[in-house]
Amino acid sequence: MKIDRDYIINLVSSISNITDSEINSVLEKASKQKGLTHKEVAVLLAIKKPEHIKKMFSIAERIKQDIYGKRIVIFAPLYVSDYCVNKCSYCGYKIDNDFNRRRLTQNEVATQVKHLQKMGHKRVALEAGEDPQNCNLDYILECLDTIYNTKVDNGSIRRVNVNIAATTVEEYKKLSKAGIGTYILFQEVYDKVAYEKVHLKGPKANYDFHLNAMDRAMEAGIDDVGGGILFGLSDYRFEILAIMMHNEYLEKTYNTGFHTVSVPRLKKAEGMNLSDFPNIIDDETFKKIVAVIRIAVPFAGLILSTRESMEMRAEVIRYGVSQISSGSCTGVGAYKDESEEELSPSQFLVHDDRSSLEINKWLLKDNQLPSYCTACYRSGRTGEDFMHLAHSGDIQTFCHPNSLITLLEYSLDYGDDEFKELAQEKIDRELKLMPSDKVKDTTIKYLDRIRNGERDLCL
Repeated sequence: MKIDRDYIINLVSSISNITDSEINSVLEKASKQKGLTHKEVAVLLAIKKPEHIKKMFSIAERIKQDIYGKRIVIFAPLYVSDYCVNKCSYCGYKIDNDFNRRRLTQNEVATQVKHLQKMGHKRVALEAGEDPQNCNLDYILECLDTIYNTKVDNGSIRRVNVNIAATTVEEYKKLSKAGIGTYILFQEVYDKVAYEKVHLKGPKANYDFHLNAMDRAMEAGIDDVGGGILFGLSDYRFEILAIMMHNEYLEKTYNTGFHTVSVPRLKKAEGMNLSDFPNIIDDETFKKIVAVIRIAVPFAGLILSTRESMEMRAEVIRYGVSQISSGSCTGVGAYKDESEEELSPSQFLVHDDRSSLEINKWLLKDNQLPSYCTACYRSGRTGEDFMHLAHSGDIQTFCHPNSLITLLEYSLDYGDDEFKELAQEKIDRELKLMPSDKVKDTTIKYLDRIRNGERDLCL
């Protein structure tokens, strides 16, 4: 994989001359929900007129509704180590930040998992800094084993996505064998000049090794990979075009592109000042970014973290976000009882600090459908197989019923009276809207089995 910097810069420059006719033509194609090429994405990035922006948002909202319905996949990050040998100017874990670093023991990992299970989580994103001595792959594999094998009451973590440093084919093979869900790696910034300005020391400073990590992961048998950009480190137009070109390359080479795309914005962290970063994006631009990416890759999960406020999360869920973190803590060992002391600094500041239950109530009241489904990963519907089902529309046959089943499971095990009432109302409404009587009847049978004490059922 290569990123032609001059080509993208010239493409960004050329969009200043885009005509209304070209914009309308791309918007018309976008409305067909088949995705766009990176050149067509460049046209959307040129949109400035209010009527074009309104139409683009409307198309993004329709794509989100038609493909995902009201489903919002819920997950939480789990930070296991803040040891890091990299000097990334934007990160609270960078090597020259002076604090008492730690990694969790396996008993501590189990304790964190129990906290997450008591919050109702079934899906976590394993997070760690990069340190070959203090946080090597053997340690990560131990953590995966502990996470999957720790259970309390009806709790269980059924899918662990892994967000760790770029590594070798042999190590990716070990991750694949360990049963990870999606391997997630943010490029952070695709512009090599900007990349080298903010990645000053350590293995992550090797731009090409980092960029080609997805090739090595795919070669190792990991067919679900997730990309991301940390918006604010470079010109957002360059970055969107680059990640779209990366996605095109993966689709051409491996028959499947990014399973997920994350859209974090640069936020304040220990040891950095936002004023040092001239490419910070405002709220209106961020909304446009979400809409453009949703239109460009309709079938990729679009992930938003608790970096964003409640108000911003509500808005961009409409335009394309399909997965959100909930009840998140971004420090090592940070999930705790109220009486416990905070032991480690966070990687970045959290702006939505509501509990998982509060967020789920908010989603239901907003007519969204919080989903704890992990069925596709465990049923082998991954990579090319998943994308085939997604493009055909058949994935809805599984996703919608499984969302209702996991909602009821969450409601019975973790919901208070208000939540149980909201959840049942939502389930009743959604059952009435199911177009297939066969799927509806099967879903009702599974819901009854959940009420009778069974767990972890899925279509």
